[in-house]
Amino acid sequence: MSADPFSDILRLTQAQSLVTGGFTASGPWALRFPAPDKIKFFAVVKGHCWVTLEGLPEPARFDTGDVGLLAAPRTSVLASEPGLEPVDAMGLFSGSGNHWAQIGDGSEFAHIGGHVLLDATSGPLLREALPPWIHIRASSAHATAFSWLLDQLVQERAAPQPGGLLASAQLSQLLFIQILRAHLQDAPPLQAGWLRALGDPRIAPALRLMHNDPARDWHLQDLARACAMSRTTFATHFKAQAGVAPLTYLTDWRMRLAERELAEDGNKPIGSIAQALGYTSESAFSNAFKRVTGRSPTACRQAARAGTASTLATS
Repeated sequence: MSADPFSDILRLTQAQSLVTGGFTASGPWALRFPAPDKIKFFAVVKGHCWVTLEGLPEPARFDTGDVGLLAAPRTSVLASEPGLEPVDAMGLFSGSGNHWAQIGDGSEFAHIGGHVLLDATSGPLLREALPPWIHIRASSAHATAFSWLLDQLVQERAAPQPGGLLASAQLSQLLFIQILRAHLQDAPPLQAGWLRALGDPRIAPALRLMHNDPARDWHLQDLARACAMSRTTFATHFKAQAGVAPLTYLTDWRMRLAERELAEDGNKPIGSIAQALGYTSESAFSNAFKRVTGRSPTACRQAARAGTASTLATS
């Protein structure tokens, strides 16, 4: 049995975290970063800095071991102290000839950063569920895991070894997962949605059942029984956490799986996809798909093919 719906969603969205660069600094400094078009993360591995984020009234101090994740397209300024006039960060990095740069002798501060790649079709499922900004402090309950991962990432950069690129990719993927775990456990109550639902142990058994066998004709009573609740209590609590009714969540998840199948296998009959997801007729599946996604299965497949052709033409 699948015991981890969160992993299912990370796989569905093809979330891939990569460390892309960093910098060291000394003396007074301030860098302005443009609004990212991807989820961006960074960590302070030495010293401290102040982060001013578009839309937030006050700068936040980041100490050694603190980690930030920016899911919204907002500009940011990292500085040794508030109030300094920033310079364009992209000019600094392009001038260095790579993704690593040094300000002054680089002895007082060190930073590493990266981004998260997502599937063009299913990626919004993850990105839109995240808050615009996450700040995980080194003093949090997850400090040990963050400290080890950051130390390993720094070592991989300082002393390249065989397999270093893959090791860095795996470490940065773990860092991203740890950020999400820390946010689920330590953040104030999230807005109702699937991310909040995945952090609720009371409905976890029902989520595991639906993710393990999405094609099954699940009834509300089956799911409520698995959570040791009455039907009414379960339905009310599930909707309060997920923002939708349990069987609506199941339908939405089926359609996400269908989108992936349509995009990845251009020759598989739509009727076969429908049957694999528990629909007895192609028309019933197509109606549900259009109701949830706003387009027909055929249009979804055509869009995926057009996107693939465009990528190949520009590669």
